[in-house]
Amino acid sequence: MKLHRLTDPLTGLERRLTRRAPPASGVLLISAGGLGDTVLFALVAERFAALAQPGETVTVLLRANAAEMAFLLPPSLEVMTVDFAALRSPARRRAILADLYRRHFRLVVSTDFQRHPDLDEALAFACAAPERAAMVPRPWVKYQARLNANGKRWGRLIETGPEKLDNKLLRWALFADALTGRTLPPPRVALPPERLAGLAPPDPATAQTPTLVIQPFSAVRGKQSPPDLFRRIIESLPPGWRVRISGHPSDFERCPEYRPLLDLPGVSFEPISFAQLVGVLRAARLVVSVDTGCMHLAAALGVPTLCLASAAYVGGNIPYVEALGPTSARFVWTPMACQGCLGDCRRPAIDSMYPCVAALSAESVLEAVADMTETSR
Repeated sequence: MKLHRLTDPLTGLERRLTRRAPPASGVLLISAGGLGDTVLFALVAERFAALAQPGETVTVLLRANAAEMAFLLPPSLEVMTVDFAALRSPARRRAILADLYRRHFRLVVSTDFQRHPDLDEALAFACAAPERAAMVPRPWVKYQARLNANGKRWGRLIETGPEKLDNKLLRWALFADALTGRTLPPPRVALPPERLAGLAPPDPATAQTPTLVIQPFSAVRGKQSPPDLFRRIIESLPPGWRVRISGHPSDFERCPEYRPLLDLPGVSFEPISFAQLVGVLRAARLVVSVDTGCMHLAAALGVPTLCLASAAYVGGNIPYVEALGPTSARFVWTPMACQGCLGDCRRPAIDSMYPCVAALSAESVLEAVADMTETSR
C-alpha cells in the first residue's frame, strides 16, 4: 500500500480542482470497526447524530464486512459501506475517495480510537470537509509518526482518557459529550424499546422448547474456544433442551473440527443473517458465544448471554462494566499480565488459540452455564 502515499496527494489535488456545489452539508460518522463494534456503536450513534444542523443528513460509514449489523442503527441515519480491501487497488481507491469528496459533507467525525492512516483516516481526509473531529488515537508504534502528522489535519482532536479505558462505550460517550457540549448518563448495553420494535420478533418455534444458541466462531481464530468445551456445554444441559449453532455457511468449512458438534442429539445449524437471527436469539433461554458480534447482539437484545472471552480485548469491548448498568451478559476470561493487547498477541498460539483463551477454565464455564440455565427456567 505504499504507492498510494505518492498518488493520494496527486488525486487529492485533482479532486480539489473539481468544483462542488455549495454549501457543504451533512455529517459523516466513520465507524471502521467490525461486527461487534457496530453493535455497540448503534447504542451511541444518536449521541453523535445530535451534531447535525437542522435539515442535515447524518451518514454512517461502515466497513463492508460489518454492514450486516447496520439494521441496528437508528432508521434516521443513512448508511454507506466501503470495502477496505478495495482501498489497496489504485483504481478502486481513487473512485472511493472521489465519491466521498463529491458528497461534500460539512462535518466528518472519526469515531475510532484506533485509526489507520492509510484507511479510515484517508477516507476522512478525502472528504475535504470544512469541519473534522476525532479522538487522540491509540498509540501505534508502526504508524505513530504518521498519526502524529495527521493530527494537524483534524480541526478538533479530543483526548478521551487512557489507552486502557473500562469499555469503548464509555470512551464514545466521553467523545460525544465533548463534541456536543452535553453531559449525558453513560450508555446502556440495551437497544431502546422503539428500536427493538422494528426488529424480528421472538421466533415461536424456538420459544416452544428451551433453546441454547451457541456461536463458537470468530473471524479472529485465536478467540475461538476448543470444540470439546462446546461439546461439554451441550452435554451438560438439562433434559429437553435444544441447541442451535449460529454461524456463516462457510464456518464449518473453515473450521471442520467443530463439525462433530452437529452429530450431538438436538443440535442444528443456523446459517442465517444476523437480522434473521434476532428472532431466534430473542426466543432463546441462553446464548453462549465467543467474543464476537453475535455476543454483543444477544446482550443488546437483553438475552441471557455467556461470553467466553479473551483477555486481549479487556478494556476495549469487554467486559461490560458496572457504569454501563445491569446487563444480561456474563463474561468468563483469564486475567493476564498482557491483557488489553487488542489482538496484537506476542505469545505463541496454543492450538490456534490466544494463550488467554486456551487458559479458560472449563469448570468455570460449565458452572456458569448450569447457573444460567437454572435461572432461565
